[in-house]
Amino acid sequence: MQLEELLDPERVACSVHSASKKRALEELSHLIVQGDPSLGQTEIFECLVARERLGSTGLGKGVAIPHGRLKSGNKAIAAFLQLDQGVDFDAPDGQPVDLMCALLVPPESTEEHLEILAKLSEMFREPAIREELRTAQKTEDVYKILDRFFSKH
Repeated sequence: MQLEELLDPERVACSVHSASKKRALEELSHLIVQGDPSLGQTEIFECLVARERLGSTGLGKGVAIPHGRLKSGNKAIAAFLQLDQGVDFDAPDGQPVDLMCALLVPPESTEEHLEILAKLSEMFREPAIREELRTAQKTEDVYKILDRFFSKH
């Protein structure tokens, strides 16, 4: 899967201030709706929150991949958020999260869901990429970093 199939630049935000996990999930929901206005922001938010209730999607090292199955979705869609400071996300290492990539898939997309999560996890395991994403100051730069990784893998 190529990045442009999953994420477009209008669903990327940098240096966003968020006071809490809930606010960060709201911001991700808003970004996803920007990319596909046919989706409902409330439905997206509730989908992400429902998954968080099952257990934190925080991976550690300041990264989280909130995800879920969106009943009204017809394709995989993502949004990326770089926070200006980390928020508590109940991550396994206890570190606050400042890099978030939300992923929503249709209910029947089990294999695709797992493949995309694996690819995102692989990307976020690379310290150099995390650092580049944290220091990028423009959404275009973040998108280029993500695109470079997806193009190679």
